[in-house]
Amino acid sequence: MSWIERASALLKAVILAGGEGTRLRPLTYWTPKSMVPVLNRPFLEHTIAYLKNYKVKSIILALSHHPEVIQNYFGDGSNWGVQLNYAIEDNPLGTAGAVKNAERYLDSTFVVLNGDIFTDLNIADMLSFHRGKGAKVTIALTWVDDPCAFGVVETDSDGRVKRFTEKPSPTQVTTNWINAGIYLLEPEVLKHVPANTHYMFERGLFPLLLELGEPVYGYPFSGYWLDMGTPEQYLRLNCDLLLSKAKSALVSGLTKDEVCCDEDVIIHPSAEIVGPAVIGSKCRIDQKAHIKGPVVIGPDCHIGDSAVLEVAVLWEGVKIGAGVSLKQCIIGTNTKIEADDQASNGVVTFTHKRVA
Repeated sequence: MSWIERASALLKAVILAGGEGTRLRPLTYWTPKSMVPVLNRPFLEHTIAYLKNYKVKSIILALSHHPEVIQNYFGDGSNWGVQLNYAIEDNPLGTAGAVKNAERYLDSTFVVLNGDIFTDLNIADMLSFHRGKGAKVTIALTWVDDPCAFGVVETDSDGRVKRFTEKPSPTQVTTNWINAGIYLLEPEVLKHVPANTHYMFERGLFPLLLELGEPVYGYPFSGYWLDMGTPEQYLRLNCDLLLSKAKSALVSGLTKDEVCCDEDVIIHPSAEIVGPAVIGSKCRIDQKAHIKGPVVIGPDCHIGDSAVLEVAVLWEGVKIGAGVSLKQCIIGTNTKIEADDQASNGVVTFTHKRVA
């Protein structure tokens, strides 16, 4: 193990995991966005596995929306080989406010991750950059073609941050490097964050630190990065993982043409499945059904006779009637779709509400 890897083993992590995911409604009314299934495992489980890969084992989960869902699933983290602590907000405190609420756990350099970001960023390399610059804050930066929906970060030739512009208009764009939602911070910067107050990194703490002349740096990287906070991006993440365009530390061995089934799946001999696909436990796929990947089918789903699925993610307990055609869809937990119905390019929930 290199000295950088040994150093990252001492890092603590704060995951901003508790939001309801307004952009993923109506899928997240009853569950935090970080618990939506990705390849049939909670998104947060993928994030914990990613951190563990960098020897980060002390993790604080900042929660507000239905914290019991996460607490009941993960407990103290021992089943995942990590130590989990919880910082629960009575009211949403914003990105910096949520970390301030976890301050009692933070006594050395720590990493913060937004709870809806999937990435392969090398934390150990970012830590080396952070310490080499003597930074108080280092912000991971990723390049996007259209930065207008994000926070743009301008840096000088040494990487020191000069200016932040949140969601600039096209005429305000000066760079395509955006805030990737991953930060390394020294604990003393939290003294500038008011307690029990809604306060943001992007509009509050980071601009304040620039005014105070504190060393804030940007760390550009070119690896995989995706904000899965919209239905389109959530579907894309599942597809990218199935197509080997991205890799998860939680799931190994997937190939882009593979069909992965749990042992208790029942598939009629006349059904046709073209990978990549992941099919959860207790699923039943009836005669002449046609499934063309990338497709994820959650546990306890039933796919009826001659149903067609192409590029879809089905959550747990979905019932698809005979002759149904689904393309480019996300189907929420316990949804039943009647025979011969069709849906494309949208979300369908158990209330049969569709979101284009």
